[in-house]
Amino acid sequence: MAKQVKLTAERRTAIGRSAVRKLKAAGSVPAVIYGAKDKPETLQVSKREINAVLSHAAGENILVELEIAGKSRLALVQEVQHAPLGGAILHIDFHAVSMDEVIEADVPLEPTGIANGVKNMGGLLEQNLRSLAIECLPRDLPDLITVDVSALNIGDAIHVREIQLPSGVTTRVQPDLTAFSVLAPTVEEEPVAAAVEAPTGPEVIREKKEEPEAAAASGAKEKAAPKDKEQKK
Repeated sequence: MAKQVKLTAERRTAIGRSAVRKLKAAGSVPAVIYGAKDKPETLQVSKREINAVLSHAAGENILVELEIAGKSRLALVQEVQHAPLGGAILHIDFHAVSMDEVIEADVPLEPTGIANGVKNMGGLLEQNLRSLAIECLPRDLPDLITVDVSALNIGDAIHVREIQLPSGVTTRVQPDLTAFSVLAPTVEEEPVAAAVEAPTGPEVIREKKEEPEAAAASGAKEKAAPKDKEQKK
């Protein structure tokens, strides 16, 4: 279940870029709390304390008990804005909740074990859902939901309806959606080089042409032949 931690916050009256710069220079982070029946209220929290809370959190859902001017308010860390460069915390949104109020949250899904189809058959585990939208009371809010995938063979799948949820937790996700599956291994076929063959066809034998000198000699003999006949006569 999500660990409930205590965090001190102070009311913040000064707003604007200049006030925020002074606030950060003093080691604080601007924040706001909203929800429940109260109006949104601007706050400031210690940068050191909020960094410690976030770094020790097991999941994305953090339940905090805010101490504001001597009064305690239960809240969920709704959103944390980080600087694009360096990742410093710029702003925090807290969502006020009560212990008897059902809350909604997205809880990470985490596979445990090695699927049999991956271990012994060379398959690939595919995770279709990274988180699960749930409803529960604050005291039942889990850090994450683990799913044992060790029994999956190639072609097997685990659907949302088959996920065993913690006590007091329900989900709003369609039960037929696939959360995990094992795919068959992909084998890349090596391209086969096609042999280049010369085109086959009937062989054509061409008549050899006479050389120019041989052709001239042959013509001379034909012209000389009639004279020989005349002499014989």
